[in-house]
Amino acid sequence: MDQPSPPQKLRRSRTKAKSDAQDSLPLAPPAAKSATVAASPTKARRADLGARPRISVPPVGAVKRSLGKAEIEKPAHAGIDWAGWRERLVEYAKLARMHRPIGAALLLWPTWWALWLAAGDFPPWRALLIFTLGVFLMRSAGCVINDYADRKLDPQVKRTRERPIAAGKIGPHEALFVFVALLASAFVLVLFTNRLTIELSFVGAFLAATYPFTKRYTHLPQVYLGAAFGWAIPMAFAAVTNSTPPLCWLLFLANVLFSTIYDTEYAMVDRDDDRRVGAKSTAILFGDADLAILGVLMATFLLAMALVAQRGHLHWPYFAGVAIAAGLFARQLWTMRKRDRDACFAAFRNNNWVGMALWVGIAVSLAMK
Repeated sequence: MDQPSPPQKLRRSRTKAKSDAQDSLPLAPPAAKSATVAASPTKARRADLGARPRISVPPVGAVKRSLGKAEIEKPAHAGIDWAGWRERLVEYAKLARMHRPIGAALLLWPTWWALWLAAGDFPPWRALLIFTLGVFLMRSAGCVINDYADRKLDPQVKRTRERPIAAGKIGPHEALFVFVALLASAFVLVLFTNRLTIELSFVGAFLAATYPFTKRYTHLPQVYLGAAFGWAIPMAFAAVTNSTPPLCWLLFLANVLFSTIYDTEYAMVDRDDDRRVGAKSTAILFGDADLAILGVLMATFLLAMALVAQRGHLHWPYFAGVAIAAGLFARQLWTMRKRDRDACFAAFRNNNWVGMALWVGIAVSLAMK
């Protein structure tokens, strides 16, 4: 067998010595492997990034839920209190009696009598729209100033103690602001008519503003109310014909009688309470003769409306309306015969049909010409 040469023996001895030296070293700990891996620059950067604290990003759903909770918990003053405003507007509507249109209807029918008679047929659309809206605005204004004037009396009367001012839901100064706003709105409508109508409107505003205070000084506030409510009649004639003929004033006087009739029936509902608090009315003035005097007033009113037929050249359909009105008056007197409060209030409401019957008679009669 060939013997190795001296150089080969030297290499083998060196390799064996190196192997024995490695075997004699202890095993490297696990961390040594990581240090070896980190020797690379790229791996070193990755290891450095991994050592930094991570930012925790919440799920999208959690963010939405958090935002929703923040919106719910935000303070009340951050937005508009719509519920409070809605309640306030409801109280304004009650103050203006918008939930009880019967009063507006009793004012509307005489105004329509005047418009149709002034035009001799269907009135101009512009005048019809202005006066119809004006009726509702002025009636509401009258109710507001009435409650302001009676703010110390209404809490003592069972039927009126829940009105907004009497119940403390609306302040007196706030009510005056509402009154002025309604009056100004009605005046804006009048500006679309003519000069004579605008001049007459100042008288109407004065009558509407002062009527509620008359019950402190006279037993005839119902007559004054007839003048205040009936002032729309000369204004309607002025708007359509630019004049106030005798027919206008005859119709105005007839309406004063009509208003005295239905407002006396209304006052009979509160007669006992009015006596107790010191208010005055025709119901108190007439006393036990109230039904008899109402019968006389009804007959006088029907006679005045018959004279209107002669002045306005009306025909048989109008007289049919007058006959229906007479029948309704008779029914009212019979209903009130025991002077029961509910019966008196029902009679008051029945006058809406009286006004409608007369208007239908006028409109049909003029259409047949």
